[in-house]
Amino acid sequence: MILQELIDSSNRIVFFGGAGVSTESGIPDFRSEDGLYRMKYAYPPETMLSSGFFFSHTEEFYGFYRDKMLPLWAKPNAAHKKLAELEAKGKLLAVVTQNIDGLHQAAGSKNVFELHGSIHRNYCLKCHKFHTAEEIAASEGVPRCECGGLIKPDVVLYGEPLDGDTVEGAVDAIAQADLLIVAGTSLTVYPAAGFVDVFRGRHLVLINKSETALDGRCELVIRESVGKVLGEIKV
Repeated sequence: MILQELIDSSNRIVFFGGAGVSTESGIPDFRSEDGLYRMKYAYPPETMLSSGFFFSHTEEFYGFYRDKMLPLWAKPNAAHKKLAELEAKGKLLAVVTQNIDGLHQAAGSKNVFELHGSIHRNYCLKCHKFHTAEEIAASEGVPRCECGGLIKPDVVLYGEPLDGDTVEGAVDAIAQADLLIVAGTSLTVYPAAGFVDVFRGRHLVLINKSETALDGRCELVIRESVGKVLGEIKV
């Protein structure tokens, strides 16, 4: 298996993943045939997940958010678990993820750069107190802190910038990598998709069921589910 050989010969591996990494945990992606963006709502999902909508239609935002963005039942799949193993063995430098589900950390990964934030971090906009995802899921209407302040998920909504420290860490890790594995992403969401451009290492691998703009640049392209491919890797 070519990927096994590349992993065996590399010591600074970075994994860059998108929604397709978590589909095998039962979390729908965004742009596939059954994805979130093809479902019918009163407003387009891009609108409901925007900063403007959060502040102008807060109750409607949270109705959608609780219904579609809080898969607290989801468990790490073979991909998440294998990446945690690779990190524990000192082979994997970092995971850079566009996902907000926290499954990489649940599997045991430590060095994770969450470009779009996490559903597991929620803060009061008034007193900045931390609130769990379980609290948000159990609340009704607009969740409020004890101080009366509005609670906001620490996720990057449309119209908001990425966190500067997270971006810096992700870019630095990718620039150091000798093997970059890009998986489960259509590479259409910017600026995150542009991070691949800083890679200067030896081996670039893509694992994705559909074609992407990166295909022609890769040493190896695998058209298969991420969990199936990584689950077969021996660490």
